[in-house]
Amino acid sequence: MNETFKRLLTSARIIILLLCLVFAVVAINPNPGASGVAIRSVDYNSSADIAGIDGPKPNSPPRSREVIIAIDNKPITSMSDYYEATSDLYAGQFLNIITSQSSYTLVVKEHFMLVETNETEEQIITDVVPKTLEINGKNVTFNQSVNRTITVPLYENVSLGIEDLGLSVYDAPSTNIRKGLDLQGGTRVLLQPEEKLSEDKMEVLLLNLQERLNVYGLSDIVVRESGELFSDNQYITVEIAGANEDEVKNLLSTQGKFEAKIGKDVVFTGGDGDITYVCRSSDCSGIDPYRGCGALGDGQYACTFRFSIALKPEAAERQANLTKNLAVVSSTVSGGDGQYLNQSLDLYLDDIMVDTLNIGSDLRGRAVTDIQISGSGAGLSEAEARVNALANMKQLQTVLVTGSLPTKLEIVKTDNLSPQLGSEFIKSALMIGVLAILAVASVVYIRYRRIEVFVPMVITMVSEVTLLLGMAALIGWNIDLAAVAGIIIAVGTGIDHQIVIADESLRKKNKYVNWQTKLKNAFFIIMAAYFTTAVAMLPLYFAGAGILKGFAITTLMGITFGVLITRPAFGSMMEILIKEK
Repeated sequence: MNETFKRLLTSARIIILLLCLVFAVVAINPNPGASGVAIRSVDYNSSADIAGIDGPKPNSPPRSREVIIAIDNKPITSMSDYYEATSDLYAGQFLNIITSQSSYTLVVKEHFMLVETNETEEQIITDVVPKTLEINGKNVTFNQSVNRTITVPLYENVSLGIEDLGLSVYDAPSTNIRKGLDLQGGTRVLLQPEEKLSEDKMEVLLLNLQERLNVYGLSDIVVRESGELFSDNQYITVEIAGANEDEVKNLLSTQGKFEAKIGKDVVFTGGDGDITYVCRSSDCSGIDPYRGCGALGDGQYACTFRFSIALKPEAAERQANLTKNLAVVSSTVSGGDGQYLNQSLDLYLDDIMVDTLNIGSDLRGRAVTDIQISGSGAGLSEAEARVNALANMKQLQTVLVTGSLPTKLEIVKTDNLSPQLGSEFIKSALMIGVLAILAVASVVYIRYRRIEVFVPMVITMVSEVTLLLGMAALIGWNIDLAAVAGIIIAVGTGIDHQIVIADESLRKKNKYVNWQTKLKNAFFIIMAAYFTTAVAMLPLYFAGAGILKGFAITTLMGITFGVLITRPAFGSMMEILIKEK
C-alpha cells in the first residue's frame, strides 16, 4: 500500500494536477468563517468620504475589499448588524468604524434644504454707469458710480434629518470568486452604438464608459464588447452590481457631448480638453442659495443647482476674445437689476440647451478660468425637485469630468436582477451540485464495483470544478447562471471521458495490450470529442450579443483543463491502482 501511495505521489501527471489544485485554491482564497460587511462603494463628499474611507478599486478581488468589523465597539458580523448599528444616528454624532484595514472616525452630517422665507432684505449695490457730458464742444463719456437699493428674498436652512453615511455595503465575501448579476443582483444594460465603430474607437468607448461609471461612484462594473456571429451588429454589455436601474440608464444613454457657446461659437467643451477641475464638494456645489427652489405654477416645482469649474488658459482666452466686443445691457436676475453682456453663455448637452447663463459686464474681454455652471431639476414636490436637481448635477459633473463618448448609444435591453433570488439560487445550486456528484459516484460504483475506479473519478470531478473556479477567480471572470451551466457541461463531459478511459483499461480482450496503447486508444476518442465540443462552443461565444459568452468560455476552459490536466492524471491513477490490484 505504501508503495502504491509513493508511486501515485511521484507520477508526473498527478504532480501537475496537485500543483494546479494548489494554485487554484490560492486564487480562490477561501475563508468559510468570513464575517462583517464589505464596502462596495463610497459616495463622494459623504461622511465616509470625508473621514478618509476609500471605495474599492475597479474590479479588485473580492477578498481584498475593506471589511467593516465593528461600529462604536459593536461587532458587525452581518448586514443586519450593520443596519442596526446605523439605524438610530443623529446629526453631529461621532462614529468610530473599525475595518479590516484601518480605523475611522465619522461625523454624521445633517441634511439641509434651502427654503425661501416670506421676508426680504434690502441691499445697497454699486453700479458703474456710463455718462456722457459735453466738454469744450466735444462729447466725453466716463463711468459714474451709482448706489441703488434692491430687495432680495431671504432663505433659511431647514433640516430634513441626517444624511446617509455614504457607504454601500454587502456581506463580506468568503472567496475571490466573483458572482455575476444572476447571483448577486444588479443592473445589466445592452447598448448598441449608433454607428459602426472601428476597433480603436470601440476601445476608447469602452474605456470612457468604464471611467464614467467609476467617476459616478459605481463599482463592481463589467463593461465588455459583444457581437453576433455572421452579423455586423455591435453591442456593449454593461453589468453593475447593486446599482439603480434608472440612473444607470440615464448615464449610459447620454453621449455627453457638452459645449458652452456664445452665439454659435464654442467657448469650451467637456472633458480634460478644456476643463481642468470640476467641483463636487458641498462648499462649491449644490442647490443654488440665491435661486433655490420654487413653484412653476402648474403643480410642479423646480430647483436650481450650481457648481464651479476651472478652465484651461486657452479656453479662458477664447472666452475673452468672444466677449471683448459685446455690449453691456441691463437685465434682471434674482430680483435685482444688473449689468450684463448682450449675449449669454449657453450650455448644450448632446446638442440640447440645458441652461443659459448671463455674463457679467466685468467679464468682458477678461480671460477668467473659474466660472459657475448651473442647471435645474423638476418634480411634483419641492423635495422631489431637489433630489432630481442634485441627480442632474451629479450626471453633468460626471460628463464634464470624463468628456463625451465617441458616438451615441441606444439602450437595447435592460435587466434589473434581485439579489435575493441570487442568494437562494446559490444555496440550491450547491445542494444540487453535491447531490449530483453523489449520484454520479453511486452510478459509477454500481457499474464497476471497483474502488480503484470509483475514487479517482470522484477526485477528478472535484478537481475539475476547483480548477475552473480557481481560473475564474484568477482572471476575474464572473460566475453567472450561464457559467454554472458551463461548469455542469464540463464536468459531465469529463465523466464521459473518464468512463472511456476506464472501459478501455478494463476491457478483457485488451489485457495483453500495454497501458500506453490503451491510453492512446482512449485519448483518440477523447480528443475527437474535445474538438467537436470546442467547435460547437465558438458560435455560442458570439450568439445573442455575447450573453452566452460565460457558458462558452467556461465550457471551453473546463474541457481544456480536462484534456491537458485531469484526464492524464486520471489515466495515471487508473494505471497505478489497477496494476497494483
